[in-house]
Amino acid sequence: MLTVDFSRFPLAPGDRVLDLGCGAGRHAFECYRRGARVVALDQNGEEIREVAKWFAAMKEAGEVPAGATATAMEGDALALPFPDASFDVVIISEVMEHIPDDKGVLAEMVRVLRPGGRIAVTVPRYGPEKVCWTLSDAYHEVEGGHIRIYKADELLARMREAGLRPYGTHHAHALHSPYWWLKCAFGVDNDKALPVRAYHKLLVWDIMKKPLATRIAERTLNPVMGKSFVAYATKPHLPRTEAGSGADADTGAGTETVAAAK
Repeated sequence: MLTVDFSRFPLAPGDRVLDLGCGAGRHAFECYRRGARVVALDQNGEEIREVAKWFAAMKEAGEVPAGATATAMEGDALALPFPDASFDVVIISEVMEHIPDDKGVLAEMVRVLRPGGRIAVTVPRYGPEKVCWTLSDAYHEVEGGHIRIYKADELLARMREAGLRPYGTHHAHALHSPYWWLKCAFGVDNDKALPVRAYHKLLVWDIMKKPLATRIAERTLNPVMGKSFVAYATKPHLPRTEAGSGADADTGAGTETVAAAK
């Protein structure tokens, strides 16, 4: 289940990609399938070992094109072990809401992203997330849990402050919002409640089968109750005056068309 929409965030074979806070690796796997040179980084060693196993299995199964590479490694998002401008693309999905120093994380991502490179940031959307916090303290008051809820304009402002140029936004996973509301209502650790079990089966069926009816329903509902807010941005090129020329370089970002929906 991908949160980043690669039709809005195109990836070219050979692109150097950092999936920061990769978790179970869903976006890293998709980038690898598309021929990228992927680094999946997370502080959870157990998850990183599983991601590395899946990378190896994908290569053995012939699921990746020639030239694609993939590395899974443990690391600290606030002290990335890479030189400046190491990556063409950075993805950080459902991570920033966990980190107290989110400005520090943004600064590190901008540092390792090359000028002209692209970044995708996804976080829980304000409205559906607020419902979860209202229904259950246990949903967020746990070690490593969510420590903040972003409003769209707040996240975009932080991205701009970090030196990024947002160029597009959307919402995703509307069908997942009711599942988490049910989880919060019946207990986040209570997977035996009938409504929770029944809705989980629906989600698994939807993910596996991708029926047209639920795809249309989710696309229709995403603007209203999408669980995730997704923002795309570029890192502008340095002005040519700084590079020894007289005019500003073209950022390649085009006209900013961000809809900061909440």
